[in-house]
Amino acid sequence: MGDEVGRPRVAVVGTGLIGGSILLRLHEAGVPVAGWDPDPVTRAEGRRRGFTFPDELADAVQGRDVVFLGGPLPSLPQTLLTVAGLTDDRCVVTDVGSTKAAVAEFAGAHGLTGRFVPGHPMAGTERAGLTAALAGLFVDAAWVLCPSADGLVPFRSLVGLIVDVFAAHVVPMSPGVHDSVVALSSHVPHLLAGSLAGAAADSAVRDAVVRLAAGSFRDGTRVATTPARRTADMLLANREQVLRQLAEVRAALDGLTEAVRADDLPALVARYERARTVRLPSDHTRPVRRRFDLVGDPAEELAFVRSVGESGGHLTGCTVTGETVTYTGLRPADAPA
Repeated sequence: MGDEVGRPRVAVVGTGLIGGSILLRLHEAGVPVAGWDPDPVTRAEGRRRGFTFPDELADAVQGRDVVFLGGPLPSLPQTLLTVAGLTDDRCVVTDVGSTKAAVAEFAGAHGLTGRFVPGHPMAGTERAGLTAALAGLFVDAAWVLCPSADGLVPFRSLVGLIVDVFAAHVVPMSPGVHDSVVALSSHVPHLLAGSLAGAAADSAVRDAVVRLAAGSFRDGTRVATTPARRTADMLLANREQVLRQLAEVRAALDGLTEAVRADDLPALVARYERARTVRLPSDHTRPVRRRFDLVGDPAEELAFVRSVGESGGHLTGCTVTGETVTYTGLRPADAPA
């Protein structure tokens, strides 16, 4: 499949900030791409900008090799089912939602794991909509992919597309590990930002707080300006993992609180020194390279690619030649081999 020069034909369904940025980058790279959004105003804006933006979803996705699914988290399963019914079985489908276990389970229940690869580009801003799209949003960003054993063929093609066109770091993970990781790295920080900003909003000295707010307050509350419904959908979609990780954060906060209450300088210093090592991680990496037979055990290939991502590394390439596939990547120098 592909156009006359071998480029994949792509569609982006749901063209908010993330979907719109994917669309914009593909368009700039010369990849044949069509967009579609349920909002007619967004479709009109897309056409005004020179993109292919049909009014009917079927016209956007039929005949495409790859379809990216965006839009609100609660709508993604039904969108997946609809797009799968409109496209050829060879069409690769991936999504950009911020939780993965539920949509992966849904895909499995509907026999779609052979063509659907759950995805999550870890990039964004506080803005929303196609007008906020940025072609360079994903450069050097982590882009999680969660393939299943029978989804390695579409996974390989997505690795090449994401690395070559978006210059992103492909991070393979299982859906469950992804949801646990993003609960602590992304979702709980949204809770903390909302709590801090909310406390300031309710404070008797609110105006003075805002006037004197420096980097620490601005950095700590930046994501509180994310559209509220988008944040709420994200938190509720990953509720179990968010609550589990929030309990750990509360325990750490209780420890800091007790050290302040006890006027315990050594305890405070020790806790912040430990925190500093995570905030400023080592940049020492080592290359990885692994080749697999295409007719070999898919479980072995799946275990390898997941191990790269779940150890803090990422893939830098995937090449299929003859009867083999070769992966290249980087992982932390101290990660297990």
